[in-house]
Amino acid sequence: MRLLIDILHPTHVHIFRNLIAELTRRGHTVHVTMREKDVSRELLEQYGLGYEVLSRQRRGLGLGVEFVERGARLWRSIERFRPDYLLGCMGPSIASVGRLRRLLRRDRARIVVFYDTEMAALTNSFVYPLADYVCTADCYYGRVSGNHLTYPSYQQLAYLHPRRFTPDEGIVRELGVDPASRYFIVRFVSYEASHDLGDRSIPLTKKLALVAALARHGRVYVSSEKALPAELAPYALRMPASRMHHVLAHASLLVGESATMASEAACLGVPAVYISPHGRGYTDDQERRYGLVHNFTGARFAADWVADVERLAQDPALGERARASHARLLAEKIDVTSWMLELLERDRSRR
Repeated sequence: MRLLIDILHPTHVHIFRNLIAELTRRGHTVHVTMREKDVSRELLEQYGLGYEVLSRQRRGLGLGVEFVERGARLWRSIERFRPDYLLGCMGPSIASVGRLRRLLRRDRARIVVFYDTEMAALTNSFVYPLADYVCTADCYYGRVSGNHLTYPSYQQLAYLHPRRFTPDEGIVRELGVDPASRYFIVRFVSYEASHDLGDRSIPLTKKLALVAALARHGRVYVSSEKALPAELAPYALRMPASRMHHVLAHASLLVGESATMASEAACLGVPAVYISPHGRGYTDDQERRYGLVHNFTGARFAADWVADVERLAQDPALGERARASHARLLAEKIDVTSWMLELLERDRSRR
């Protein structure tokens, strides 16, 4: 098989890197296209993956300009590479360009979209009907107009399932963090993704109160997509992006605005607090079924949740409960990379 995988966000590098390795090992050919956003290039290079840059992240009205620009470059990349499959998360470019080429050039490349964000309603409404397969976790609650396939897991278990990842205490120590100590990770996001338009971040006063509350019970490390204000700069967590999951795996608690990192923490057995105007099906599932994520979303986003977070941080039984819930989660959820591989090879055999 010849597969083109389009990377729009750093997380997508993690989601597909094991699949790329498995496909390559089995003799298939993979071409990676990418969007310059945050640490996407850094991750691809740290994992030794070749790539072609199609665009750089734009903001606001520039998102439309970027969409047209990367669509034109993707068209040329497909023309050169001639893939059998176009894969991506969210998938606006592969879906639109792939369908247009099928219409005008009679290409036969299958379009396979993986996603987990219900609130990206506008993009999903045009991408999903264009895709040959829309693949989501079975806890996804959004409407899918198209060929919808579900799997009993979370996207993050494509790279954090025990078959794919083993936390390394040595790496954590090399980064200057004591894996045996009590520490908390706080994550702030930029709210510059297309599905974030109109959303608001945690106010600075609450960010400061949150960090101060956590600092009373352990070391605090802050990771942020945007530059930190001077008051939080001393807490900045600096490391190669590919090392984050090792540090996260040994944390006592993850708190922040990133649904992905909240789910990553849960998949590693670390309790998490997700704070955002909008929830996600997968973080809701991780709270309802396993108690590993505590969601302060919707109306709860505006509440005074700092005291609730501090109570969690000082709960002596939090870690023990999380370990028991994590064992149950892993028993009930699958390795998503294996599911992806089986889907592609099964579809190939039918063509």
